[in-house]
Amino acid sequence: MEPMDARRTTGEGERQGTRMDRRGALRFSAAAGAAAAAALSGAGPARGEEHAADGHAGREERRVLRGHLPTGAPDFVYLPVKVPEGVREISVSYRYDKPEVPAGTPGNALDIGIFDERGTAPPGRGFRGWSGGFRDSFTLGAQQATPGYLPGPVRAGTWHVVLGPYTVAPQGLDYEVTVVLRYGPAGRTPRPVHPPERAKGRGRDWYRGDCHLHTVHSDGARTPREVAAAARAAGLDFLATTEHNTVSGHAAWEGLWGDDLLVMCGEEVTTRNGHWLALGTDPGTFIDWRYRARDDAFPRFARAVHRADGLVVPAHPSCPFVGCQWKFGYAHADAVEVWNGPWTADDELALAAWDNMLVSREEWLPAMGNSDAHKEGQDVGLPQTVVLADDLARRPLLAAIRAGRSYLAESSRISLELAATTGTAGHAGIGGTLRAAPDAGVTVALTVRGAPDGATLHLVTDEGTMCTGPAPSLTWRTTPSLATYVRAEVRHPARPGSGLPGAMAAMTNPVWLGGPA
Repeated sequence: MEPMDARRTTGEGERQGTRMDRRGALRFSAAAGAAAAAALSGAGPARGEEHAADGHAGREERRVLRGHLPTGAPDFVYLPVKVPEGVREISVSYRYDKPEVPAGTPGNALDIGIFDERGTAPPGRGFRGWSGGFRDSFTLGAQQATPGYLPGPVRAGTWHVVLGPYTVAPQGLDYEVTVVLRYGPAGRTPRPVHPPERAKGRGRDWYRGDCHLHTVHSDGARTPREVAAAARAAGLDFLATTEHNTVSGHAAWEGLWGDDLLVMCGEEVTTRNGHWLALGTDPGTFIDWRYRARDDAFPRFARAVHRADGLVVPAHPSCPFVGCQWKFGYAHADAVEVWNGPWTADDELALAAWDNMLVSREEWLPAMGNSDAHKEGQDVGLPQTVVLADDLARRPLLAAIRAGRSYLAESSRISLELAATTGTAGHAGIGGTLRAAPDAGVTVALTVRGAPDGATLHLVTDEGTMCTGPAPSLTWRTTPSLATYVRAEVRHPARPGSGLPGAMAAMTNPVWLGGPA
């Protein structure tokens, strides 16, 4: 379990405890902001401290703010920092208390980030970085920045340190934020080098990818270089960088892509009511996360992803942890992450919910599988999405994912074919539609290579599992009047006495049956 992936532990998610109404929350935020402005400008109340600059080149200013957040504090608290001319670098560190709480009661967890003088209003034009609760300090300037933060000029004006009280103990949360301003020549910001749109590829073929990964640029323990090496070792053709609420990782892969590995840009948008992947966006595209389902803001940010040529993919939608369960609906989504990491009961729930959505071929969402890997011991490519695309390039891959021309597998050792045929001319593969009369005879064939020992094959329709047998192949006959779709599952043997199905080894998106012949 990861320290700041909110699917796995406490991280960026919905707060617990009593909630204030919106008007009360606004009053609290305004009061906190006023106190912070006073303290961090050096004219503040007794709880703020400032150590003034000494007037010489290379000087520093150190400012400290201490405060208290009650249970029911706003989702985000903005601490203004007045930055004078001549500052070349800003460093921020923080700490907060973690009192004991009764069993079953969330304790204190406080996230942090920063916006520059351009402001904090959505869609986040002034965004300069976010590290959630993964780091207790960060530094940024024109030439470089802590992973998770964006290098760039430190311009004069009012910046804002952003605190995100993820959960607050019944006793409240006491915090201390220290801001250090360092003066001197600003230096030049390096031009970011982003991944190319295309790799060599094999023309129209099946390509394997992992589109939910974390590095040191959010709450991962691995560097981009280590993740790229792990992706190659896993037999992947492409990956996506999807850090929590930041795009600093988009420029971190220089020299790591190649003819054999395509790197796509993205972001895991970690809201208070669920996480979602802004997948395959234009490099540098930042998507804001500061809203809940009740705010009706998600459609606007989903449209921003589509304008950036990306996909909207709800992540681990059935995860039970705070802030992770998906509350936004699926009207604006392009696919859904049904399988996240090693197969668990959460994935079984997500699979059942996804299968229930397959009532309409016009409105269905393709399934994806991604590892959400953070560190050694969490395998990149477990699982992976295997896509039939016209080329190993961003847009063809995204188009194939959106169309559902894909299956999910626990490793590159497994490959499969699923097809439905009728007569001598009718044929449809995964994500396709077999045009046939309602009473036409249809043959469904599944072939699996590399299935684990003892694996069982399942053909599933809108009525449920209709045919089961051992690997490596399975054939079933039906008609479009009896099956709206057929999809396949490859499962490990069930654990004796568990009463649960075996863990998933591979699964497909559906083949649709019927429609005009």
